Amino acid sequence: MDNFAAKANAKTIPVVALTSKAYRDWHKRQPKATQAWLDSTDFKPEAGNVTLLPGRDGAVAKVVLGLGTPSSDPNRAALWAFAALPGKLPKGRYEFEGELDASEANDAALGWALATYTFNRYLSKPKSFPTLVWPKRADRKAVERAAAATSLARDLVNTPAADLGPAELAEQAAMVAGKYDAELSVIVGEDLISANYPAIYAVGKGSPREPRLIDLRWGDEDAPKLTLVGKGVVFDTGGLDLKNSSGMKLMKKDMGGAATVLALAQMVMDAKLPVRLRMLIPAVENSISGTAYRPLDVLQTRKGITIEVGNTDAEGRIILCDALAEADTEKPDLLIDFATLTGAARVALGTELPALFCNDDQVAAAILEAGNATVDPLWRLPLFHSYRRHLESKVADINNIANIAQGGAITAALFLNEFVSSKTPWVHIDTMAFNMAARPGRPAGGEVFGMRAMFEMLRRRYA
Repeated sequence: MDNFAAKANAKTIPVVALTSKAYRDWHKRQPKATQAWLDSTDFKPEAGNVTLLPGRDGAVAKVVLGLGTPSSDPNRAALWAFAALPGKLPKGRYEFEGELDASEANDAALGWALATYTFNRYLSKPKSFPTLVWPKRADRKAVERAAAATSLARDLVNTPAADLGPAELAEQAAMVAGKYDAELSVIVGEDLISANYPAIYAVGKGSPREPRLIDLRWGDEDAPKLTLVGKGVVFDTGGLDLKNSSGMKLMKKDMGGAATVLALAQMVMDAKLPVRLRMLIPAVENSISGTAYRPLDVLQTRKGITIEVGNTDAEGRIILCDALAEADTEKPDLLIDFATLTGAARVALGTELPALFCNDDQVAAAILEAGNATVDPLWRLPLFHSYRRHLESKVADINNIANIAQGGAITAALFLNEFVSSKTPWVHIDTMAFNMAARPGRPAGGEVFGMRAMFEMLRRRYA
C-alpha cells in the first residue's frame, strides 16, 4: 500500500467529494472567485469528474471530485468515482476534507488502492502516483485485505507464461501458505497417475513443464468445510486442436481461475474466517508434442467417469473434473470453483460480467446480493439439465464438448456437474480474468472478477 500516507502535513491538498445534490449546496457557500472558476470551467459533479482549484500562487489549493447521483448501476458506483481520482491528480499528498461516512471512506480507500495498482515486474521506470492520507473512517484491514488479494491475482495473470509455469504457480501458493501457516502439498508429474489424478496428468503430459495438483489446507478441522478449486492452465495452445494466433494471444490468462482462488484463499485466511479451508489447483500447460493427448482419446478420471476427447482445446474442464471429484469426497459445506472456461460465457455476458452457475438457490442469491454490495457483480445462468444430452459419447461416459455450438457455457457447467454430488452446495464461476481496456480502478490486464463478492458472501455466511 505504497500510495497511502498515515497523516497529513503542511503540503497536503484537501479533496472534497460531492454528489450532484451536495455540490449545489456546497457551490453556493463558496467564495465568489471559486464559484466563478467552477462556472467558467463548466465543471459538472458527475461521477469521476475532477477539477483542480488554484491558489493565489497558481498551485493546486483544493480538488473537487464529483460522485454523481447515487445509482444501483455498478459501473456508476462511488467506488469507481473515487478510483478515477489518482490518475487525474499531479504528484503530491492529498486528504479528503470533511467527514466521509464509513461506506464512503472504504470506497475512497479501496478505489485509490485499485487505481494505483501497476504491474511493474518488467518496467525499468515504474509509474508513480500521488499519495492519499488514509480516510479516517475506512476499515483499513478490510481495504488492505481486498487490495492485496487483488494485486496478487492481477500480478499472477499478468505474468507471462515463460515466467509462470506450473512450478512457479505452486511456489506462489507456497508463499501464501507460509504466510498463514497453512499446510501445502503438491503432487507432480507421473505421481499424479499413482495418486489417481489421471485427467490432470493427461492434459499436462504434453509439456516439458510437469503438471501438478496444488493442495492447500488451513483452519480448524472441526469447522465447516469450505473448498475452493481453480483452473490453473498456465498457457493454452489449444493442444493438437491448435488455436489460431488471435485465440492464443491472451492465453497466459488461462490460469485466472487459479489466481482468483489463491487470492480468495488469502482473504479467507487473513480474515481468520472460522472454516476448514481447502484449496485445490490443478496446474498444467496445454502444449503440443509427441506426448500430448489427442482428439478422440478416451481419458480416465478420478471419479471413474470416462471422457471422450472431442476437442483438446476444452482442457480446463478435464483438469477440473479430477479436482472437483476429490473435493466432493469430503462433503464440503460449500464447494466453489473459478475458471476461465468458455468463450460462450463472454458471448452471453461480455468480458466484464462473470457467469454464475449454482445448484443451490439460497447460495446463489447470497452471492448475487454480496456482488451488488461490493460493486463486484455476477450474473446467474441456469444449469439446464436437458442440455446434458448434448454431451453424450458413443464410446465413453461423456464427451468433453457438446455436439451443438449453442449454450457452450451451460454445457461446460453441466460437464463439471457430473463430478459433484447433488448434495454438495456447488458454485461454478466462468470468468474472463482480464480487462480488455482500462477503466478507473481497473487497468487493462489481469483482473479478479467475483472475488470480493465471494468473500463478502463467505464473511456473512461464516463470520
